[in-house]
Amino acid sequence: MASLTLAALYFLGIHVFVSGSTLRDRIVARTGEQGFLGLFSLLSLVGIVWLVHAYSVAPVITLWASPLWFRPVALALVLAAATLVVVGLTTPSPTAAGGEGVLDGAEPATGILRISRHPFLMGVALWAATHLIASGDAAGTVLFSTMLALGLVGPRLIDGKRARRFGERWDAFARATSVVPFVAIAQGRNRLELAEIGVWRPIAACVVYGGFLSAHVWLFGVDPLAF
Repeated sequence: MASLTLAALYFLGIHVFVSGSTLRDRIVARTGEQGFLGLFSLLSLVGIVWLVHAYSVAPVITLWASPLWFRPVALALVLAAATLVVVGLTTPSPTAAGGEGVLDGAEPATGILRISRHPFLMGVALWAATHLIASGDAAGTVLFSTMLALGLVGPRLIDGKRARRFGERWDAFARATSVVPFVAIAQGRNRLELAEIGVWRPIAACVVYGGFLSAHVWLFGVDPLAF
């Protein structure tokens, strides 16, 4: 548990205090954007490997019993999370490295970006919150709380970086979108256009979801279909 906790602090720390701060700008000034991305990718890989290994060997310390009624709900929530993640990753976005060209489009917020300008991180947050409730053990609480915190804090950090770098171009995009899904649409700042998302992206999300669901016992030792 000590190793898992340190891994969680390390993983959050490099995102908040390195990638999400003005320190990033100073490093980029010395190494260039690609140099920083390479270095940060390496640091992130170390963090992920450390987290996964520490979680896999952590003792099982039960904190609460997940309610039976939540299990089918969890399946639906994780499907929604997988959709946000897969559709988000396959949609060009100015929130992603190298995606700033989208800001120059006639309508930069299209597809899933109309729903949330951070669909990937919102998917991660939903996945983590669902697993946090369902796990009920100490190791799961540390791991999933870490990912939930990253999913919730990440959008603010990214928005700050993009605002500093792109100014009004970013501000116009931010005004037309929201972090929390559907808020900009509900407020009349955008509209829902499902046709822009297409068919293949949701299908790909379902394939990924089905793959992880069927392999969940083999990968993680937990059967999500055992009610």
